[in-house]
Amino acid sequence: MAKDKLKGLILSGGKGERLRPFTYLGAKQLVPIANKPVLFYAIEDLLACGITDIGIVVGDTRHQVEAAVGDGSRFSAPRASITYIQQDAPLGIAHAVKVAADFLAGQPFVLYLGDNFVLGGIAPFVQRFQSDSSNCQLLLDRVDNPQSFGVAELLDGRVARVVEKPTQPSSDLAVIGVYMFDRHVFEVVEQLRPSPRGELEITDTIQYLIDQGLAVHASVLDRFWIDTGKMDDILEANAVVLDALPASNQGSIDSASRVTGKVILQRGALVANSILRGPLIIGEETRIADSEIGPYTSIYHHCQVRGSSIAGSVVMEQTTIEDVSYRIEGSLIGRYVDLRGDSAGRPEGESRRLALTLGDHSQIKAL
Repeated sequence: MAKDKLKGLILSGGKGERLRPFTYLGAKQLVPIANKPVLFYAIEDLLACGITDIGIVVGDTRHQVEAAVGDGSRFSAPRASITYIQQDAPLGIAHAVKVAADFLAGQPFVLYLGDNFVLGGIAPFVQRFQSDSSNCQLLLDRVDNPQSFGVAELLDGRVARVVEKPTQPSSDLAVIGVYMFDRHVFEVVEQLRPSPRGELEITDTIQYLIDQGLAVHASVLDRFWIDTGKMDDILEANAVVLDALPASNQGSIDSASRVTGKVILQRGALVANSILRGPLIIGEETRIADSEIGPYTSIYHHCQVRGSSIAGSVVMEQTTIEDVSYRIEGSLIGRYVDLRGDSAGRPEGESRRLALTLGDHSQIKAL
């Protein structure tokens, strides 16, 4: 039986402790993957499913999320309508559903954790949920460390049991951060009790639906998924997306520069006397001079890079990197960072390498 029009609910609260120092000041969902905030991929995934009425659950970083996303008008074809829903404390995913009940108004919806990334989107899974008789659908992925996730046990195509972070997992099927629910979930979250860690758990919610005899189905992903909650995950997702993007040039590269591989220059980017090794992306109004960039590197908008070498890294907006004698590699560099070396030039060879995790507004002298 086909379901009513779906709404979308994206969780963009939480403290992002695994991504500190970035999340002391910034929302983890706004860390860019290939020069686009992770949160934007979630919004675009919902829009690609025809879901335009989207609620975003926010916490302490509400003003940053609102400033980045706005009212949804920046997202088009179709245009998003965004409603912000305050969650005063990170008390669990099911708690976020509870505080969003007025917005959801009893309608079926897709719940999307805003730091999750699914390459290729979720449209076929949403279509299945819309057309079948299930009350809930989970997306699953096979993982090497199921003890770190909610784990699903399947029986004849249905979910028979879900256990949160089991010490001895019965399967390797992790419940990822994309869920689909009908109206029955609202009855559950209203009576749910906090877990020992003080949260209303989404796994307890799903298990309650199962115990009530409701139909909880699952789809195992056939595409790349990652939870971008850690630095290594962000770098991996960045590399995967860069591999998938086509080359384009809306900027300028001078004749003294050399380019190999897929390179994306966004509007107003300028490259002078430099080597670019794709895949990589250089953001709007960013200036690159006398440097070596890439592969698998994203440099966001309004940055300045001079006399430096950067590979396998993500550099966020408004950052300056100049005359660093080490090769910066496998690094995540925040917003408004000032990273400088001396002006004596880089040493011969690439044996001196620097892996950095720098929060916003850091000022570093690398000698």
